[in-house]
Amino acid sequence: MSLGIAVIGTGRMGADHVRRIDSVIGGAHVAAVADLDADRAREAAAGIEGCSVHTDPAAAMDAPGVAAVLIASSGPAHEAALLEAFARGLPVLCEKPLTPDPAGTLRVMEAELRLGRRLVTVGFMRRYDSEYQELQRTLEQGELGRALMLHCRHRNAQSPPFFTTEMLIRDSVVHEADATRWLLGQEITALQVLRPRPSSGAPQGLGDPQLVLFETSGGVVVDVEIFVNCGFGYEVRCEAVCERGTASIGAGSGLVTRGAGRSARAIPEDFTVRFAEAYDREVRAWVDGIRRGRVEGASTWDGYAAALVCEAGVRAQECGERVGVELPERPALYA
Repeated sequence: MSLGIAVIGTGRMGADHVRRIDSVIGGAHVAAVADLDADRAREAAAGIEGCSVHTDPAAAMDAPGVAAVLIASSGPAHEAALLEAFARGLPVLCEKPLTPDPAGTLRVMEAELRLGRRLVTVGFMRRYDSEYQELQRTLEQGELGRALMLHCRHRNAQSPPFFTTEMLIRDSVVHEADATRWLLGQEITALQVLRPRPSSGAPQGLGDPQLVLFETSGGVVVDVEIFVNCGFGYEVRCEAVCERGTASIGAGSGLVTRGAGRSARAIPEDFTVRFAEAYDREVRAWVDGIRRGRVEGASTWDGYAAALVCEAGVRAQECGERVGVELPERPALYA
């Protein structure tokens, strides 16, 4: 039986998820959509038989046939939508960040703990990327010895007008925070942010690029170059340096053209292109899990850990010093 999903937020990411559920993954259908912009919601739902349109997330969750919720609205709206889903016992796939700050994420986690069962999967899509999965398996198998360092690059062609220096951490480096924890099976215990002179391509007042250094509980050092106005495309890379070798992903193995004395390969223009397959796999796995009666993937705890790292990262941006990450004991529900 097809799983009815309410999609909350029909901006760029939400509309892409509507398309994905409707025409790509199978086993599910879009039963309702909600967006503060009614015209945008109607546009996303156009042509989808039986899909109701709302401006209130709660109304969308109450629509006939809804059995799960996908939240793709702006970060500040996530907490209220998550709590509405909890009140209805509906499993949720929530795009990152779970909430904009650790305090909000903690409230969500405490509400889920009171329910006594997992309902939330956090949308850290890199866990579903085939290259990241291969790297994780390689590190877990240990053929290259213990990991010693990770070198990460996270580049965007240009940032949107509303992008702030703080968002470099909360909206971009948050992916490296989760990927580091997942790849290594270790927690991030401290970090530092180094700030070179801003690029001339960065908007006035945006401290771009930056270099973020993570320290982990297992003694691994991770450097993350975040550069959201690199000018040439979207590029995400990771190289693991281990005791007996290295493993790297993100170099791109797509089409290479040669001619007129030069060679070239295409570089994705943004994340929806680079991680299109990962998003498909993520939503498909979420739907399949719910249909089997299970909630899997990154948990509310993972969202909370990433939020704490980002909070420390913002402090490190401001003070220029090494900042520790204080992570409490993991609740048994998320073991």
